[in-house]
Amino acid sequence: MAKREPAGTSGATGPGAPKGANGWGGGRAAGEALSLAQPDGPTLSGYLARPSFSAASGSGRDGIVLSHGFPEPQQKAGTPSYGYPQLAARLAAETGAAVLTFDFRGTGASAGDFSLGGWRADLVTAVETLRAVPGIETIWLVGFAAGATLSICAAGEDPSIGGVAAFAPPAEFLERGGDPRKFVAQARAAGVIRTRGYPPDVGAWAREWRDVRPTELVAKVPPRPLLIVHGANDDVVPITDARELADAARPTAELRILVGAGHMLLHDPRAIALLLGWFDRHLGSSAVGP
Repeated sequence: MAKREPAGTSGATGPGAPKGANGWGGGRAAGEALSLAQPDGPTLSGYLARPSFSAASGSGRDGIVLSHGFPEPQQKAGTPSYGYPQLAARLAAETGAAVLTFDFRGTGASAGDFSLGGWRADLVTAVETLRAVPGIETIWLVGFAAGATLSICAAGEDPSIGGVAAFAPPAEFLERGGDPRKFVAQARAAGVIRTRGYPPDVGAWAREWRDVRPTELVAKVPPRPLLIVHGANDDVVPITDARELADAARPTAELRILVGAGHMLLHDPRAIALLLGWFDRHLGSSAVGP
């Protein structure tokens, strides 16, 4: 269930949230802050942007869920990169779709502590929240980094998703043979694990990572559209991960490598241009499953 709130709180609806109707780079969109309640999970902070005509009439048929990645070390603890609400507003204005972006649990203004299973559940909640908006018929997913891979996995599990655009997606979440206790410490330092003594069972927490098979789930996305964009100089996620995911989803997957780009593609105008062009070609014409 989504509860509407006045815009201007923190996280996805805070300092990075658009002020007024203007998004990135022109166009007009109406936006509102949302609280996404989960019966078995923490409340999430979100921001819903719609083109002004759709906000007034409810006539838009497409919805886009926009997901962030894991906070980078240089960012404020627990806060995803600012810019997602602005991108949501631009997508709404230029595609005519309603766009929902949100803070995963443990980040921004959302409650809770990070776990991969929890983030997967959060994305499902966001999809169902947008699906409940009057007039929305098809949901599309856009994600960056970990949010990109989670979007791919969600589409592989839900044949009603129209398509996926993934930016810098890792092909696996936890390196084989990696020490999960080390990553727990990193997550706590990043501010996405906030509760003392969490997780109570590190082994179970790590199994959530190893049990997800992105390369198997991406193979279930075709014949729906799939865009994978990766920076040639990405020093966080190897470019081979993008190729591995694209190869598993051929012939549908569209792989684009950006020369000179690193891992942070949110503010790369070439990446956003690819996204807008992809939506221009595919919105309203997706081969959605039964």
